Amino acid sequence: MTGIVYLNGRFVSEPDARISVYDGGWLHGAGLFETMRAENGCVFRLDSHIERLRRSASKLLMAIEPEGLPDHSVFAELLERNSLKAARVRLMVTAGSMRGHTATDDSYLTVCATASNLSPYPADFYEKGVPVILCDFHVSPSDPLAGHKTTCYLPRLLGLRQAQQGQCVEALWFTTANRLAEGSISNVFIAKDGILKTPPLDTPVLPGITRGIVLEIARQIGIEVQECPLTVNDLLDADEVLLTNAIMQVMPVIRIEKHDIHNGRVGPLGKRLLQEYRTRVKEECMSK
Repeated sequence: MTGIVYLNGRFVSEPDARISVYDGGWLHGAGLFETMRAENGCVFRLDSHIERLRRSASKLLMAIEPEGLPDHSVFAELLERNSLKAARVRLMVTAGSMRGHTATDDSYLTVCATASNLSPYPADFYEKGVPVILCDFHVSPSDPLAGHKTTCYLPRLLGLRQAQQGQCVEALWFTTANRLAEGSISNVFIAKDGILKTPPLDTPVLPGITRGIVLEIARQIGIEVQECPLTVNDLLDADEVLLTNAIMQVMPVIRIEKHDIHNGRVGPLGKRLLQEYRTRVKEECMSK
């Protein structure tokens, strides 16, 4: 079955979804994207994802007014046209037509949204936890793309390949100053002595939507949270380590390379945060 995508204000079939060979995203990776989760025909925390993309666009591409991006009704129709209730939804915005390294006079942003079957991670990953590696690559605070979700994604995919080659699920990145940053496709949390900790946004790390919700949930259920610099020693000494993103939700880590976390077992805080997070998704999507 041919899928339907939203491209520059129109719904078109996948074979008809075409962009210019001079599009800035194609030529230079000049683009941004959001990966979102839909349940019950509703994109979870869509407004937060849209706002994050707009903030990044204003710094890296150009300012985008809210009406320049698809809204709730467009995403609802996209899901309906693809006969999907639960889905992996992606929104991408690129720099549009470019010649050389500059936008043309008639340039406009390319806006595309897709929806595909949601392929959740295996249940065993949550019940037994997952192993991760320490990535060979580093995040530089001087990188203008750091902290933004851009289509210049090859370094992250290479980090993820390293993890997969080691039969691991994720690769954890550190900064050039050896501070814990994030995973290739996730934010990272540690728990120590009942306190939930995660690197601050100015590390720099991506301001993950799921990251923010986990912090929100933790505060609401009485868990102390700290956004603070973390080292490899903090990571290895943690009682629990957790990964978060829109598709993973809250994923427990039980081994970092050869080092076991929580004796190689899923910890109680991770279990509770995952349960609370899934409840939040269900409640918000059911109420739409």
